[in-house]
Amino acid sequence: MIEVLVCDITRLEVDAIVNAANTSLLGGGGVDGAIHRAAGPELREYNRKLGGCPVGEARISPGFRLPAKYVISTVGPVWHGGTRGESELLEKAYRSSFELALAQGDIRSIAFPAISTGAYGFPKDRAAEIAVRVMREYEDRFDRIIACCYSEADAEHYRRELGAGS
Repeated sequence: MIEVLVCDITRLEVDAIVNAANTSLLGGGGVDGAIHRAAGPELREYNRKLGGCPVGEARISPGFRLPAKYVISTVGPVWHGGTRGESELLEKAYRSSFELALAQGDIRSIAFPAISTGAYGFPKDRAAEIAVRVMREYEDRFDRIIACCYSEADAEHYRRELGAGS
């Protein structure tokens, strides 16, 4: 089941939350900064040992002080007008996160922020279309998939996509 929620991803009681990280995995602004603050300094120290993460890939860490058991950090693309494979890289970031969750073996619920739509500038409607399409591919392998949105306006993009595919 895919749900759309407007809430603070750091407070969700799910098996894993996805972090829209930068390539260093050491924290940043937006949702990345919020997750790092809520998880505590242990997340940064753990991620330091991972050695970073290329765009489109994902890495997993414990949730530390978060209600979620795990943090799956993925790096989405910076938007450059759609001419540098941004859509494919965003799709790969979602798919990599799902595959890592499945490989972990004990993740049945997962929450995603709107990857790349903040400072990275990816168009929100296009990002929601990609996110929902990939979420539908994995829907039968998880008990809950949550699109965790910052605002009602952001959530509308996901609701529209979910309605279009029903």
